[in-house]
Amino acid sequence: MKRRDFLKYIGAGVVGSGVGLGIPQMIKRPGAKLIPYLIPPKDMIPGVPSWYASVCRQCGAGCGILVKVLEGRAKKVEGNPLHPVNKGGLCARGQSGLQALYNPDRITGPLKRTGERGSGRYKEISWDEAIKTVADKLKGLGDEGDADKLWLISSSERGHLGKLAGEFMAAYGSKNHIEYNLFQNKNLKYAGGVTVGTEDVPFYDIENTKYLLSFGADFASTWLSPVGLSHGYGQMRQGGGKASKRGKLVQVEPRMSLTGANADKWVPARPGSEAILALAIAREIVVRGYYHGGNISGWKTLLAPYKLSAASKATDVAPETISHIARDLAKTTPSLVIGGDSLSSYNDGISGQVAVNILNHLAGNIGRKGGVVLNPERLLKAGRRAALKNQKMSRFIDAASGGSAKALIIDNTNPVFTMPKASKVEQAIRNVPFVASFATFIDESSAMADIILPANTFYEDWGDDFTEPGVGKGVATIMQPAVAPVFKTKARGDIYIEVAKAHGGKLADKLNHGTFAKYLNKSWKKLYKSNKAMANSALTFTDFWNRLLENGGWWDKRTPQARSKSVSVASVRNYLPKAAASFGGDKSGYPLNLVVYPTTGMYDGRGANSPWLQEFPDTMTAVVWGSWVEINPKTAAKLKIKEGDTVSVSTPEGSIELPAHIYAAIRPDTIAIPIGQGHTQYGRIAKDRGANPLEILPFIEDKKSGEIALNTTRASLSRKGRAKKGSDDSLVRAAANNFEYGRDYTKIISPAKFAKIGKEDV
Repeated sequence: MKRRDFLKYIGAGVVGSGVGLGIPQMIKRPGAKLIPYLIPPKDMIPGVPSWYASVCRQCGAGCGILVKVLEGRAKKVEGNPLHPVNKGGLCARGQSGLQALYNPDRITGPLKRTGERGSGRYKEISWDEAIKTVADKLKGLGDEGDADKLWLISSSERGHLGKLAGEFMAAYGSKNHIEYNLFQNKNLKYAGGVTVGTEDVPFYDIENTKYLLSFGADFASTWLSPVGLSHGYGQMRQGGGKASKRGKLVQVEPRMSLTGANADKWVPARPGSEAILALAIAREIVVRGYYHGGNISGWKTLLAPYKLSAASKATDVAPETISHIARDLAKTTPSLVIGGDSLSSYNDGISGQVAVNILNHLAGNIGRKGGVVLNPERLLKAGRRAALKNQKMSRFIDAASGGSAKALIIDNTNPVFTMPKASKVEQAIRNVPFVASFATFIDESSAMADIILPANTFYEDWGDDFTEPGVGKGVATIMQPAVAPVFKTKARGDIYIEVAKAHGGKLADKLNHGTFAKYLNKSWKKLYKSNKAMANSALTFTDFWNRLLENGGWWDKRTPQARSKSVSVASVRNYLPKAAASFGGDKSGYPLNLVVYPTTGMYDGRGANSPWLQEFPDTMTAVVWGSWVEINPKTAAKLKIKEGDTVSVSTPEGSIELPAHIYAAIRPDTIAIPIGQGHTQYGRIAKDRGANPLEILPFIEDKKSGEIALNTTRASLSRKGRAKKGSDDSLVRAAANNFEYGRDYTKIISPAKFAKIGKEDV
């Protein structure tokens, strides 16, 4: 090969993207060719970047992003300042997203399994063979009258990709489509349906509240929409520029999170008792005369069991603290109560979220600025979610274990890693005769597949997202490719369409869209034709589409209309807990409560293959590149455990070993382990690093919502010795210690004194 030809091939393979990705040329010319940059496009100026507005998919928040592309290569990601959710901000996971695009462990082409399931041994095949293999398997299943034995487990999709997947399954003849991610806030949504009649996540208007009571909602780190909610919190703390109006935060949780560290008051309630505490606060509001709504006698009767003394004993929170919180919550206007992952993670998680909604009702917060703002109906039908009752993973596990699941498609989700080992989901998948996976990496779940059809990253794809929790008004974000596919991968939507075409019949007719990009473009015309499109002042669809791509989406610019909803005594009567949540394991053998939680970097484990996120210090412990267990100093002293010691954490489901971190901001009867490490697949960065605490949890799925209860077991600790410094089991921290040793570099000032200091002195 001549040197000149080699350079041309390299140019086409590495860049080849820039032509026509901006405005709708990609829709007009879906067959746009890759042109080597030795013959650059006329509008390309060397050294001058282009920016593409899109949506981040590193978590479920749906933040708007801008991708900087220089000569065909994505170089940097920033937040979109026009987007109403994140307002230009972007978290560490969003900033690190390009490491997924250019990750050396990406799947570069279709694969066929050659080893045992889970071994990760595959050979590369052509796209034609891969598509035909899947289509033939599905056709054979349908010909045998077993179409209803096809299962699809996909990531939670709020846009047209989720709609297309649903159409695929319906046209094929199966109702077995489950959207699964570890953190889907199902209990929160179910409680919304019980109390205010909608399972959509509301908008929590933190920015305009003056008193925020949080039950385990770590919104500064991982809960719902961390960037958007943190921005609102920053505004709340500014108090409109007046120190007297500065908002207050009270955080209730057994282990201090990043949000708890930023709170005015941290209330370390006993694990599992948070719902009891919330209802005791509710009772105080009613009996002290702070509630001025309807049916006062009904609320008094309903909340009578949650007396101050009994609640204090159950929660380990002082009676005067409960009374003060009730008074401040009711008398501060506006106020807001939120309930996060730790509240939802017990075996009565719905009760906790119902209790939060009761508090918001009694304090008059629902439908109020600075309170709970109910989002409007989503703009397109693609944004509406399936009923929670059909979204239980136990449905698939039972079917597969019983032999009634004959084929499975796993689309961009990893239940083998993110579900408790006790669920036996891995064994269930092994029991399915044929498994196909649409994936970007070989993770624990795609390693079970017979065929892997490699998917684009969101930097290479078309799509959209209907943001949840939203901002109280209509928001829809567009995703457009910033670069051409780096490898031989396809859009997930195109994979569905091509499999349907190869299958033929009704399935091909229903999904006869050509490409997913065309399907998306056609669907957005519906929004253009609605009166909502006038908010963009677009005269033609081309103008509307161009502006959509330029801005990164569409959002209603009108002021949100408050929709007030009342919570009735009758609606919540059957959802109140009689006692604190229970924990598995005998207390004598397992004396500690185990709390597991997501971290800013790792989240549900998807960040573990990013070197940047592995190097990113945990926001509370400064630990990097590994796992740890957090132990209160009193507990550690009693067990003779020191910082960095290797300890065994045991539950009735098993045990794992990991280094100890002595952490003062946790209850003595509680230990905590972060989620995200302990992969057995997922590339060279993630594999065999740290421990996965989900392996030692019981499998408890809420029968109503389908949410998996993560904090439901007791544990014991035993010291195993000292890890060798520098080994994979050692504790590595970006900060050497937590102490000042008399150096006095942390300065403390009272709020009263701070108020007297002029801005020029700060």
